[in-house]
Amino acid sequence: MKRTSRDIRTANRYEVLRQIIAESPTSRQELAAATGLSLATVATLVGELLDLRMITEVGFEDSAGGRPRGLVAVDASGGALVGVDIAETYVHVELFDLALNVLARAEEDMRPGERRPERVVGHVAAAVGSVVAQAGVEAARVLGVGVSVPGQVDRDTGVAEYAPNFDWHDVPLLDLLAEHIAHPLYLDNPLRACAVAELWFGAARGHGDAVVVNLGTGVGAGLALGGGLHRGVSNSAGEWGHTTLVLDGRLCHCGNHGCVETYVGAPGIMQNLRELSPESPLLHPEDQTATIAALAHAVAANDPVAVKVVRDTARYLGAGISDLINLLNPEVVVLSSWVAARLGEPLLDEVRQAVARHALRRPLAATRIVLSPIPTDPVSLGAATFALEGALQSVGQRRTSPVRGATRRTAPARSRTAPPS
Repeated sequence: MKRTSRDIRTANRYEVLRQIIAESPTSRQELAAATGLSLATVATLVGELLDLRMITEVGFEDSAGGRPRGLVAVDASGGALVGVDIAETYVHVELFDLALNVLARAEEDMRPGERRPERVVGHVAAAVGSVVAQAGVEAARVLGVGVSVPGQVDRDTGVAEYAPNFDWHDVPLLDLLAEHIAHPLYLDNPLRACAVAELWFGAARGHGDAVVVNLGTGVGAGLALGGGLHRGVSNSAGEWGHTTLVLDGRLCHCGNHGCVETYVGAPGIMQNLRELSPESPLLHPEDQTATIAALAHAVAANDPVAVKVVRDTARYLGAGISDLINLLNPEVVVLSSWVAARLGEPLLDEVRQAVARHALRRPLAATRIVLSPIPTDPVSLGAATFALEGALQSVGQRRTSPVRGATRRTAPARSRTAPPS
């Protein structure tokens, strides 16, 4: 789709604000250098952000032989953003100020029988209401709610087109949520959310080419290529978890056999344990979180079964990551999401060794493999940036609309030409 001058202006405004959030306080000159925009353009965009009360003037700094430079910083109290992480076993919601500091958290557990859309929507609505109440934020200050849901999503229509682990097909998720949540809503998936979080605040910051491997119940890869988020032509890039790792291997929820996800996602790790030691006390058949936690504790105690399960999992994961390194030649590969966080350094060490056995020498030499350093939930953090993106894009509508909630059903359409995160 051809970008209009308004689209370009929105993208530039977003990039300037992103730099201010990352580097507060900063000068217009530093912003111009960081973004590649002209000083005149940056000055205009900074003026707009000041008018929107998203940033504020914070004084001056001395310049070499010239006039003192005015400094700007994000106005943390200028609004609030909500990030929603819908996962297969939980709904996690965080409320952030404009500096993307966490002000409140809420979590709702989901059992396998609670994955019907209306039940999930109920959990999301309850958690969003909880964080807004906890933080004592006025409804008008909430600029938007970014929603991450696994699988393939249509950002334009707000539809969850296909979520194999939920068995969802063409669920109008944002329309359902809009019946309960009176804030603008923006939809994407956790691969994009994790990648944005790492680009803004994590291990991918300052890198143009990065892969963020999302290890949870489901598995995928968020891709940053050439300095921007790579979505693909239908917003479906990164479905690495559904690439074939083992011919005629385990049956996957997507209907194929031998997908990466079936060997390194939480249920796949449980199957690795079950095949090695069917009666292991580490195995909690109906509880992924408890099984992964038990494995982590047992590895720390040098339990031989747990050590072998993590090693076997890392062999599969290392082979899959080697493919990503050979194909994309990234500067950094980040292991993210709750399974990676729980298994931590022991998994990372084994993955590095496995990758070294499979990846080509030249691309491997240019790549670091690390755990996500983000202390909060990276998916919620990334989802909040989708709301920030949408808020900047809809500045014109918000200025003319007397009721903020009145625009919520058209929020996905407003994100149609969203700038690259």
